[in-house]
Amino acid sequence: MQTLLHHIKNYYPLSEEAESALHDCFEQTVLSKNEYLITEGKKCRHLYFLERGALRGFYTVDGKEITHWFAFENDFVTSFHSFITQEAAVENIQLLEGSILWAITKERLDHLFNEHHDIERLVRIAYEKYYIRLEERYVNAQFKTAAERYENLLQQTPHIIERVSLGHIASYLGISQETLSRIRSRH
Repeated sequence: MQTLLHHIKNYYPLSEEAESALHDCFEQTVLSKNEYLITEGKKCRHLYFLERGALRGFYTVDGKEITHWFAFENDFVTSFHSFITQEAAVENIQLLEGSILWAITKERLDHLFNEHHDIERLVRIAYEKYYIRLEERYVNAQFKTAAERYENLLQQTPHIIERVSLGHIASYLGISQETLSRIRSRH
């Protein structure tokens, strides 16, 4: 929990009262590699802070898994559309490593928003960072070559090669494993 509270201070400073309220609302969740936080068709009822581990978000299209994001330590994760709208998720979130997460329900978070406006501001900033990452991903997919996308991935998350399978990385980059192997051989 201390990792979460320390990380939050990087986003926005909270009052002692708000920090204490947050401390009381998060519950630790420990999950094993390959388990799921959420599966398509289910409502996502929690926002998570990833203290340790790695996750991926993916869609299933025509029986094929398409990875669209990864998360590592100190990331907030959820199926954002499902969490915010409380509609069924269209994505899956799977653990790539055994992980320690801190979970808060939407109901508890909404209550905290009403009681502590600094928490509402904190989460808005976290959502903004998520949106920026989403837009960067879109721009990369639309306007950069596969080699440029791979280079960008290595610059932003150099540890990804040791922690994520090449198949998931290729899917994330929108290329085949063979193309990824060719790109990697040129580096």
